[in-house]
Amino acid sequence: MMATINEALDKLMELDFESREMIIEIAQKRQVEERRKEIAHNAKKAASAHKGNKIKAVQASEIIARLNSLA
Repeated sequence: MMATINEALDKLMELDFESREMIIEIAQKRQVEERRKEIAHNAKKAASAHKGNKIKAVQASEIIARLNSLA
């Protein structure tokens, strides 16, 4: 059975202050590491697409114009 966020927070609050601080720090570091893995994966996919000529070069001004049109 999966714990709900409230249940997890209730259990967390049963710990002493220092233990809670440690858990928060560990969780933040794990989040950063997961994000790094995601960025690395996306970079590998982009490099592979570039190497396979599956993408084309575009001027920065064109990209900016496209982004501005989305706003």
